[in-house]
Amino acid sequence: MMKPNYFLLLLLFLTLAAPAFSQHADAEFDRLLQETFKPGRPGVAVQIVQNGKVLYRKALGMANLELDIPMTPDHVFRIGSVSKQFTAAAILQLMEQGKLSLQDEITKFIPDYPTQGKKITVEHLLTHTSGIKSYTGMAEWTPEVHRKDFTPTALVDFFKNQPMDFEPGTQYKYNNSGYVLLGYIIEKVSGQSYAAYINDHIFKPLGMNQSYYGDTQPVIKNRASGYSQADAPGTYANAAFLSMTQPYAAGSLLSTVADLCTWTKALHSGKVIKPESLKKATTPYILPDGTNSRYGYGLQMGNLLGSPTVEHGGGIHGFLSDLVYLPKEDLCVAILTNCDCEPPRDLTAKLAALAIGKPFAPTAIQVDAGALEQYVGVYENDKKEQRVISVENGQLYSQRTGGSKFKIMPYAADQFFFENSFARIEFVREKSGGKKVVQAVVSDRTATDLLWTKTDKKQADARTELKLAEADLDKFLGEYELAPGFNIAVTREGAQLFCQATGQQRFEVFAESPTRFFLKVVDAKIEFYPDDKGMVPKMVLFQGGQEMPGKRVK
Repeated sequence: MMKPNYFLLLLLFLTLAAPAFSQHADAEFDRLLQETFKPGRPGVAVQIVQNGKVLYRKALGMANLELDIPMTPDHVFRIGSVSKQFTAAAILQLMEQGKLSLQDEITKFIPDYPTQGKKITVEHLLTHTSGIKSYTGMAEWTPEVHRKDFTPTALVDFFKNQPMDFEPGTQYKYNNSGYVLLGYIIEKVSGQSYAAYINDHIFKPLGMNQSYYGDTQPVIKNRASGYSQADAPGTYANAAFLSMTQPYAAGSLLSTVADLCTWTKALHSGKVIKPESLKKATTPYILPDGTNSRYGYGLQMGNLLGSPTVEHGGGIHGFLSDLVYLPKEDLCVAILTNCDCEPPRDLTAKLAALAIGKPFAPTAIQVDAGALEQYVGVYENDKKEQRVISVENGQLYSQRTGGSKFKIMPYAADQFFFENSFARIEFVREKSGGKKVVQAVVSDRTATDLLWTKTDKKQADARTELKLAEADLDKFLGEYELAPGFNIAVTREGAQLFCQATGQQRFEVFAESPTRFFLKVVDAKIEFYPDDKGMVPKMVLFQGGQEMPGKRVK
């Protein structure tokens, strides 16, 4: 439970009274919103709060397309996986009351849970390191199943007999099943339903009067309608139905941008859990091999141009959300959208960067094309992962194994910024007074000071492309769902196949076998799996060491 386009000035935007930040900043905030969201289409609500003062509060677009209702900042949205931090906080409250320990095995609360001989703790569930199969990734979780109501027990029964993905605690893999189990544990320990617990112990005490469990039956004032991209460009459809009994403690909550900022301030000021509990929640889980998962308890830790962040995004049928907090600057940015077609993560970061006075893209300077050759090479980090720096037609590029190939532009001596990214890279020369480039230090949205050492290894040769006939490509055309709200559309122009993920650019893919294709802009592959009738019901995306299956839906 993504890249902006540039548009003309939006004709419609609504705002409520808020303390003035500055005319210039307001105009820049408006410009960033207007690059992504258009009038007459599904919309967005935004609130930025710093040191308890509202810097910016605005809404663009439509809350309901059928009734022509404009969006306002008071509209209520499904927040998807932003719900997980509420679930984690509830668990920590119960821990503080002595009703559970994070090291308790889940069988203490669910005695009949089939752990397959493994020790699975509450902390494993919080940190996505349990190895339990995520139900949203199961082939059995079909659009037909999405419409079915589940009790918490029935939802646990739906996935509990699936094989484990890995030994608990040894890997990180984002997992909605883990948070379903946490909701079930909250009910067992507290004696309340999950919805009642969150309402009584979080929403009411904090005055979050526009936040709810996401039941579809009650009349909720200002509830925004959810949409998905339709087949034709620029057209939309009502989001597919999802019983809100299924996201449960992993993604079922509703809220507003104001309530989310209220929540964030309360969480980080000791009004929800004790400071020592918050420290646990915001400390990334470190895997046995030393890998930093960048995930604590319902919260992700990141970096924004040198400023630490605590954040989480959400995606659910018809809605996308993003909530970012910068502790050093006491800045909260909340974005809620009512279409699962415009991922807000980049916009949230740009708004936050603007608010703290750090530019998204420095001014590029001119560097002689020949001087760029000194940076070219294969760099490795301490895990032997590689980053290739290359130059093509006077342009420097960086590509990490499993990542995209980015243009990098110089803005100071030995310092470059990545195109359309917050990442920066600084090349380091040998300390002995020589001029040889020996290292690269990268800062991106995940961390700072990521060190890469230049090696003598050669760049890998380009992969051989196999030419396939247009008729052979046609059987792959269609749309494949990898996760709710995240599809890959496969199209063809002549003898060239293209893939486009939800909210992302369209990229060419190149055949290396009759069914397997690779991308040149990112280290990823896609394989199609025809059945015995020649139809293609399934594809798998291979990227970053993961296999992500996609079911054909169109």
